[in-house]
Amino acid sequence: MTKTIKVKKSALIDIIKYPILTDKTTQMIEENKYSFAVEVKAKKPKIKEAIEQLFDVKVQQINTLIVKPQKKRVGKYIGYKSKYKKAVIKLYDPYKINLFADN
Repeated sequence: MTKTIKVKKSALIDIIKYPILTDKTTQMIEENKYSFAVEVKAKKPKIKEAIEQLFDVKVQQINTLIVKPQKKRVGKYIGYKSKYKKAVIKLYDPYKINLFADN
C-alpha cells in the first residue's frame, strides 16, 4: 500500500522545470515516454504526483538521473552548464501528454 502525499499545486509546479525535447526524446514519445528536467532534490514519488496532477495522466514508471555539469567555452573563458535532474516518465497506454501546441 502506497501513501499519497498531499502537496499544494503551486509546489508541484516548482518540481517540474521544463520538458526536454531532443531527437532522442521525440522518438521516445512514440513509446509513451516523456523526459522532463526536474528539481535536483525531488524524489520519485513527488515527481509522480506532480506529473499526475498537472497533466491529468497515470504514471507507470519513472527513471531519474542527474546530468553532470558540462564544460562550455566562450573564447578564452571556460565555464560550466549547471547540473540538473532528468526524469524519464512512462505513462499507461491510453494516456498522452500534448507537448506540442496545435495552432
